[in-house]
Parts: sequence; C-alpha cells; structure tokens
Amino acid sequence: MPESAYHPRIVQMKISLLGIEPLIWRRIQVPDDMSLERLHDIIQVAMGWKDGHLHAFHIGDRRYGIPDQDFSDPDFKIFQEKNVKISGVIAKGFERFKYEYDFGDGWEHEVLVEEFPEFDPRLTYPRYVDGARRCPPEDVGGIGGYFDFLDAITNPSHPDHDEMRDWYGGDFKPDELDIDLGCPNRALAVDRFLDRIPWNRRSRVYAAASSG
Repeated sequence: MPESAYHPRIVQMKISLLGIEPLIWRRIQVPDDMSLERLHDIIQVAMGWKDGHLHAFHIGDRRYGIPDQDFSDPDFKIFQEKNVKISGVIAKGFERFKYEYDFGDGWEHEVLVEEFPEFDPRLTYPRYVDGARRCPPEDVGGIGGYFDFLDAITNPSHPDHDEMRDWYGGDFKPDELDIDLGCPNRALAVDRFLDRIPWNRRSRVYAAASSG
C-alpha cells in the first residue's frame, strides 16, 4: 500500500453489558468512518446476540436506530443510525454512550471509547481484541430472568434444571465465551469474526494491505 493511501482512524471500544456481575464485556477496534448502523452489526456479533429484536443507541438526548414510519411517539423518536458516523459522535464529545438491545428484555450496554490505536496495514478491520464471559440467551426475560435461568441451569438439583436445559439446547457455561467467537488465547481469528458480520459476508470493506 502506498504511504499516501487513505486509511481511517482506528477507534478501540469496550462494550460492557450493564447490570450483571462479573462483567460481560468485549473489546473491538473499528474504523471511525463507520456508521452506527454497522457498529450495531459488530456489537451483535461480538456480544453473541442474534439480532432478532429492536435496538437503539442513546447518545446525548437522542436515540439512533431504525425509525418506524408507523410509530410517531414524540417522546420516543428514533433518528436514522445509518446517517451517523462514529467520527461524528466522537467529534461532538461523546466518548461514552449506551446501546440498548431488545426493548422488552432491556439489555443496556455501555460503549466506551478507550483509545485510538495506530492503523496497522497488516491487520483487517473491524477486529475483535478481547472479551470475557458468555452473553445471556435471547428472550430469557432480561436481567431478572437471566439470573433465574442461571440458578436453574447450573444446578442439576433445581426443579427447573431439565426444562431450562431443554429450552437453551444444552449446558450453559457463563464464564466461557462462545467457542465460535474465540481461540484459546481469548482473541478471535480475524476471518471468523468478519464472516459473521452480515455486510462482510458480501464484501470486505477494510482489507489488510497484503490482500491488495
């Protein structure tokens, strides 16, 4: 890659699921010219969610997501996320904001801008850096339902153990990351991570220099 070639500023973010201890978190690096729409896709893959529910970014006094033309509550207005870039959010002074997934279960995440690592032409972005603990199952009933689920599925003598195990589809190990996400050193293989992001299955937007 020529020295004059354009490359975006890289942003390192820590995504933390609020309300659960020990903390469930992921660390990612993304280009700052990426939209909130694509950041949503990356958060979904990194956390282990299935993207089957509504979501919104809470930044300042605004919510960004996918507006519903049939829903016009002025107290719950959603602005178009695809029109907002990460660089614009940071430029306005927001280096800590919230991401909410599934308005029924109410999963709230803190998105924290940690640093701006130097662009590395040997790497492919976006990339997963690190993380800890497995994400709760979808539709488990929010934080309260998740703790009830943990009590049952991790205790073979619990009266609901077999029912919860059948519902989940096997054992649930809260202290382990999804094996599809990780390697023994808790870092993702880059290709495996990128291939799970919907728009990256179609095209690799930020490729390592060696590929071009």
